[in-house]
Amino acid sequence: MNLNELSLTEVLEGIEKKRFSPQEIFADCQKRIKEVDEKTKAFITVIAETRNAIPFAIKDNFCTENIRTTASSNILRDYIPPYNATVYQRLIDAQFGLLGKTNMDSFAHGSSTETSDFFVTHNPWNLERLPGGSSGGSAAAVMADETIFAIGSETAGSIRQPSAWCGVVGLKPSYGRVSRYGVIAMGSSLDCPGPITKTVADAEIIYKTIAGKDPLDATTVDRSLVETSSFEPKKIRIGLAKEYLEVAEKPVRQKILEAAEVFRRLGCSVVEVSLFDPRYAISVYTILQRSEVSSNLARYDGIRYGSDRTYFNKENKRRIMLGTYTLSAGYYDAYYLKAQKIRTVICQDFEKAFEKLDVIIGPVSPSPAKRIGASTADPMFGEKEDVLVEPSTIAGLPAISLPAGFVDGLPVGLQIIGNRWQEDLILNLGKLFETETQYYKIKPKL
Repeated sequence: MNLNELSLTEVLEGIEKKRFSPQEIFADCQKRIKEVDEKTKAFITVIAETRNAIPFAIKDNFCTENIRTTASSNILRDYIPPYNATVYQRLIDAQFGLLGKTNMDSFAHGSSTETSDFFVTHNPWNLERLPGGSSGGSAAAVMADETIFAIGSETAGSIRQPSAWCGVVGLKPSYGRVSRYGVIAMGSSLDCPGPITKTVADAEIIYKTIAGKDPLDATTVDRSLVETSSFEPKKIRIGLAKEYLEVAEKPVRQKILEAAEVFRRLGCSVVEVSLFDPRYAISVYTILQRSEVSSNLARYDGIRYGSDRTYFNKENKRRIMLGTYTLSAGYYDAYYLKAQKIRTVICQDFEKAFEKLDVIIGPVSPSPAKRIGASTADPMFGEKEDVLVEPSTIAGLPAISLPAGFVDGLPVGLQIIGNRWQEDLILNLGKLFETETQYYKIKPKL
């Protein structure tokens, strides 16, 4: 086996037992990038030199000092940050080394990686399919074994959805668990960095490395990373989200029902639960996210960051225009304020569910990966594909996507949603499911 094919857990064990060195792993990942990245197009920038550290990739909206950071936008094509994002700093402090920056939807505006101003990333399972987005480059790089793990960011599914479509693990922590400092902002009340990995155990390692209070981000919290007192599968109450299953295509729905049976075999209690229709979240998310985009992108005026606003692509402009409209005089109450009220209703719906349940499960996306080109003619493509992950993001909840089987040779993702701050519970459940099913061992041929 080539060292780039190892999981992070296997890498750490091998280094400890002196079977190989970090430099050898780094070199194998660089070799793999040269072999397959022409097909996957996962990376925007690749680090040329070999480093004495465990290699990882990071989405190109995280600032990296003296290393180009573009957010896949022509506006920032040549931007070199003078500082590091907190997530990146914590990783290099923990002796991880950067392999490169991964492709994404421009300014994270999309769920396909087709809105990148540079190129489209391809799904390693089928190069004619999309990897999802906006962290599509990170998910594709992990699945293609171009890196040991990667970092993504999620505003409404941008970690979980590409992880599901590419067949890897994606963890979206609770809002406030991980610092947003140095992450190019999209929706500030929603953005959340997190790991994309080969296994759930790997996700737990990286999550514990990057999480925690940051004095540079006032939204971060100072809380223990272990919120649940113990983990006993026979005491876990799982809710199978009825409305989420109804939105999913039949083959995807079947895989989630099979996943529910796995949990039952493991001793968990699984019951059907009715939640607020996830399709309502599309309107709420669209209004709130576009409004915050309008505010956040106002800083790109060509004075401080290079190219001027004419370099925004069509998707950027659509979001700015809609956000400006919903925040304008005479429309703020009708749209933005009403969306905030419905956001509160969605939060309360989850709170009520968690009075009787420990976690909620359902599909990540209504379908497996769509064909390249699917998003170009549909301005609401992202919202439709993220409909099942938007509610939990709006509520600031932790959730994980992990492989739950295949439909026509393409991966299907199972999501486990936890109550706020209970990442340790969903990670333990994810490890249990992963050990039982072993889907993570199945790899595409590139």
